[in-house]
Amino acid sequence: MTDPVAIIGAGLIGRSWAALFARAGHPVQVWDADPGVLDRFAADMATLCDTLVAERLLTDRDATLARIRTCPTLEEAAAGVALVQENGPERLEVKQDLFARLDAAAAPGTILASSTSAIVASRFTEGLAGRARCLVAHPVNPPHLVPVVELCPAPWTDSATLDRAEALYHGIGQVPVRMTEERDGFVLNRLQGALLAEAMRLLGEGVVSVEGLDATIKHGLGLRWSFMGPMETIDLNAPGGIVDYMSRYGGFYARLAEAPAGPEVFDVANAEKIAASWPQDRSPDRIRARQDIRDARLAALRRHFAAEPTPDQN
Repeated sequence: MTDPVAIIGAGLIGRSWAALFARAGHPVQVWDADPGVLDRFAADMATLCDTLVAERLLTDRDATLARIRTCPTLEEAAAGVALVQENGPERLEVKQDLFARLDAAAAPGTILASSTSAIVASRFTEGLAGRARCLVAHPVNPPHLVPVVELCPAPWTDSATLDRAEALYHGIGQVPVRMTEERDGFVLNRLQGALLAEAMRLLGEGVVSVEGLDATIKHGLGLRWSFMGPMETIDLNAPGGIVDYMSRYGGFYARLAEAPAGPEVFDVANAEKIAASWPQDRSPDRIRARQDIRDARLAALRRHFAAEPTPDQN
């Protein structure tokens, strides 16, 4: 019998988590602070599962939906579960309140994980009696299509908690990445931020068009990065591997690092300048349509990678 899990916060991220755990056989108990979200939840989950079936990422739709139930209270949702996945708003006071309630309601062995993308766990778990079982489990939107989940401990998170969490996420088909200590932005957003800073500088200075910059990633770096990371990329880009690569190009990168993009590149004024140079229909309906196209392509990539061996398996 696969252990039950709880989903606290039933918006887009919460629904993705519910589908992932239920697809893997876990009974899922769902609660949201907004009764209207819970009223719509069954219909929203059915739509999401229909999408997964159409994308050939789910075969047992009805059984998956049958494993998911909503609960009228947080305390009921958290009862008897192995893991709680919290997906509340990105506000510190909300996280503090939710985790205080979860720490009181959940059994001592229950893992308490937050999907937060911007708040490290030490900021909302320090005063909890059960703080050793708390961590951040940061997914990438949408989690049902992008499998990585960053496991970021607070200074007091027990290593056994990380071991159990890693096994649970691996068991539902995600790719857990375990950090050894807290960092703002975790790993993914720190890497994304570094690339965005240089992109925003180049665009703000008019060095390249948005179309040209995006093409550089889509048809250049991104093709390699879709199946290997930047470290493996440079390890293969010099005859002697990573040390040889740095002996050849390290000086060049060091010169770039001497004059990094400053925080001003993220000013709204710079974003407005870039947006004006890149006309798009950014109405909500059009954004949603573009997101649907993105998700269909992500689903196709997931199917492709599931069918193909990774480079180290060849």
